[in-house]
Amino acid sequence: MTVPGTPLAAAQPALDLRFGVEGAETLTYAAVPTMRFALRVASVRGQPVRSVSLDVQVQIAARRRAYVEAEQAALFELFGDPSQWKTTLRTLPWIRTTLVVAGFEGETVVDLDVPCTYDFEVTAAKYLQALGDGEVPLEFLFSGTAFYATESGLLQAVRISWESEADYRLPVRVWRETIDHYFPGSAWLRLSRESFERLRAYRAQRALPSWDAALDALLPPAEEDT
Repeated sequence: MTVPGTPLAAAQPALDLRFGVEGAETLTYAAVPTMRFALRVASVRGQPVRSVSLDVQVQIAARRRAYVEAEQAALFELFGDPSQWKTTLRTLPWIRTTLVVAGFEGETVVDLDVPCTYDFEVTAAKYLQALGDGEVPLEFLFSGTAFYATESGLLQAVRISWESEADYRLPVRVWRETIDHYFPGSAWLRLSRESFERLRAYRAQRALPSWDAALDALLPPAEEDT
């Protein structure tokens, strides 16, 4: 009940977070190829943040860059002929991951580690491998829950909407450096077990020293390729 003439207490504004990606580099030591992004998280109104549980979705905004002829040819499997790209060129999902941000005041920069697959059955890997140089337009979408303290010391929780996002243009060379750091001079090809057994038997029967030698024996010389 409100007593007449008593002013109402002003409602405290909810926590407002902003996100930005400041850089990317190869994570030197990890179980799988991994890139580390520098993620900046800022409290717009300056409230002290106790912690943030983030759900991060990274996607490739393929429409936001131009492609040279060699890249167009390499992307045919994904998007078809360039004459169709007005309808077939689309945003590609890359990865979804979680991150816990420790308490901070004002703003903080945290490490966001993103594993990179070299499996060419994965759409994002096909796309990244097709690029010769330049930048990859990325979109980072955020959701989750943030915990913060009010002026009275009470702990509050607020949901982070998927409308929270940040753009970043990843240099293609960083992705290539990451893959080459873990798999120098190599590429991965997934085969059915039946095909692998046939290739293994072919290699064994001819006493070929490596899988490369087996494939070289089956394929025409490079100058004959079309």
